[in-house]
Amino acid sequence: MKDLYDCVVIGGGPGGCTTAALLAEARCSTLLIEREKVPRFHVGESLMPETYWVFERLGVLEKMKQSSFIKKLSVAFVSHSGAESNPFFFKEHDPRECSQTWQVERGEFDKMLFDNAAEKGADCVDETRVLDVLFEGDRAVGVKLQLADGSSSEVGCKVVVDATGQQALLANRLGLKVDYPDLQKVAIWGYYHNARRDPGEHGGATIIMHTSGKKSWFWYIPLREDITSIGVVGERDYLVQGRGAPEEIFEDELVKCPALVDRLMNAELTSEFRVAKEFSYKTTKRAGDGWVLVGDAWGFIDPIYSSGVYFALKSGEHAADAIVAGLRMGDTSAAQLGGWLDDFHGGTKLIRKLVDAYYTNEFSFGRFMKAHPEHRGKLTDLLIGRIFHDDAGKIFDDMEPALAEAKQAALESRL
Repeated sequence: MKDLYDCVVIGGGPGGCTTAALLAEARCSTLLIEREKVPRFHVGESLMPETYWVFERLGVLEKMKQSSFIKKLSVAFVSHSGAESNPFFFKEHDPRECSQTWQVERGEFDKMLFDNAAEKGADCVDETRVLDVLFEGDRAVGVKLQLADGSSSEVGCKVVVDATGQQALLANRLGLKVDYPDLQKVAIWGYYHNARRDPGEHGGATIIMHTSGKKSWFWYIPLREDITSIGVVGERDYLVQGRGAPEEIFEDELVKCPALVDRLMNAELTSEFRVAKEFSYKTTKRAGDGWVLVGDAWGFIDPIYSSGVYFALKSGEHAADAIVAGLRMGDTSAAQLGGWLDDFHGGTKLIRKLVDAYYTNEFSFGRFMKAHPEHRGKLTDLLIGRIFHDDAGKIFDDMEPALAEAKQAALESRL
């Protein structure tokens, strides 16, 4: 580790590793810091197909193809009545190879990206904690570290990248983090062996299942060695307020989801239940002089469409390009480092709209698609992450009026 770098990247997840790898590849001196020992556990196993292009650029696509990660070729949804949608097979929308993606164990996946950054020339250290980001006025100029042996050190740099995930180091330090008041969710999840999977190509699908009262939903994500990640998500006040232990809450919600009960008839829980609370938030400023946010440090919407890793990879790619250009021009201002953010935010807002539609209990995606079959391809575009183009949001020209009508009809029925 040196005393001075072009860039210090804080956080060894997908966003930080992507930024560090591309910076190092561009011959910018880069330090990548992870506070935990690599590999480390992390939730968020399901990938969107559009991650393909970032993998290709990073040079890890062949590693992904040769890995034993479960192939994800489709998604499906189960309504509160137990009716399962026809699978959304990505290749029916786009027959190219990029329509295949994976269900990953994040410890191994993140380590692959961490090692890739090192192979490209970044200095990568784990078990190292960033105690503070150093500023001169409003400009970030370095970091204060606590090393694995307990000693402290300061490292200077021209740019600091905060990729600390939901720790959101800079956003919390600068008072930039704002929770979404309408997305105060809690997730409880565990890992099961021998949960029933569908035969054939749909066997690796992510399945989203509403419970009977539509007050919660389950994710079902098949992993290797016949392990399945299964979690329940609901409003904080409903899911945990005044209720029992996580395993008791999980079981209470499970009986409200017969489709999942059926899949777990011969399954065995192989882990403890984990809990994540109040994980949906945004940031009011995403770049400043000498600093920029990527991945979950930038913000997190909701786990329902598995967009988190994709947004981390994509934001890391954009941030790296802006930093490389800025370093070459001698411009590491907020305007330069954050020049990509408006377009990126525009794409992520489409996923936020889709999340809002899912949580509108009066609205039925099934009815909407029957009324507007011409939008099936546009909906699949959103589900695969193909959102950063001008026509990506056309589906909402019809969906937003349908949402308003559904809400009005429900209101009138209660009068």
